[in-house]
Amino acid sequence: MKTKIGFIGLGNMGTSMAKNLIDSGYHLQVYNRTLLKVDELGTDSVTKCQSPAEAAANVPFLITMVSDDEVLRESAVGDGGILKTLQPNAVHISMSTISPGTSEELTRLHEQAGSRYLASPVFGRPEAAAARKLWICVSGDEQTKTDARPILDLLGQEVIDFGPSAGGANVVKIAGNFMIMASMEMMAEAFTLAEKNGLSRMQVADFFSSTLFNAPIFQSYGKALAGKQYQPVGFKSKLGYKDARLAFKLSQTSEMPMPIANAVHSRLLTAIAKGWGEHDWVEGIGRGVSEDAGL
Repeated sequence: MKTKIGFIGLGNMGTSMAKNLIDSGYHLQVYNRTLLKVDELGTDSVTKCQSPAEAAANVPFLITMVSDDEVLRESAVGDGGILKTLQPNAVHISMSTISPGTSEELTRLHEQAGSRYLASPVFGRPEAAAARKLWICVSGDEQTKTDARPILDLLGQEVIDFGPSAGGANVVKIAGNFMIMASMEMMAEAFTLAEKNGLSRMQVADFFSSTLFNAPIFQSYGKALAGKQYQPVGFKSKLGYKDARLAFKLSQTSEMPMPIANAVHSRLLTAIAKGWGEHDWVEGIGRGVSEDAGL
């Protein structure tokens, strides 16, 4: 009999991750707010669940990949939440981008309920999730990290340990997403400056991404920004704005001035105000810079 895992959240990332676990031989108990999404996984190795609690029942591991802190907290402690049914010593692997405070809160709640919580946010777009090329950051209890490692190894190319603090990996994730946003704003401004002066955005982007800025972020996002390639939508502007809010809030609670975080926060808030929340954050940032320049 296949080992069962609970799984909550079938967005662009979660769907690919769930498919990889099924392909690796696991049976998934899946809950998603839009239940029709569960049908995309097939039926042979999937049990469609009507609540988070049902997805969490009688499994040693449960993965959540949801949109934000509020949804995760509701999935855990709300009516039909996972803490009502997780068996003793079961592990909740939380792979969403959330605040470190929420991870610390959920760690305490899981301990009180007799289960375990592991912060495991990921870096990578949906195509990386499909190819099992995610970078997975973890933090928390050592034994819990060891127990979850075989599952995490099936989802990514590397698992990086950021220590025993419950929210440590979440701080890394927020910092990393801030760096991506800041890099996108910088590239969009640079390429638009080149365009305003009669140069090819793509030529400038190709030059920088193969010389001074020879790195994946500048190659992948740089190409999309330079070519104004806004489809398909891999990561929505409204989710980018949520991450900008997390960075802004963390900077305040840490008494850490971050003027660039303020700038990208405003950029993505403007995208939301213009009705681009469902558009890719490449468009939210890149199109915003172009429009400011009168292009």
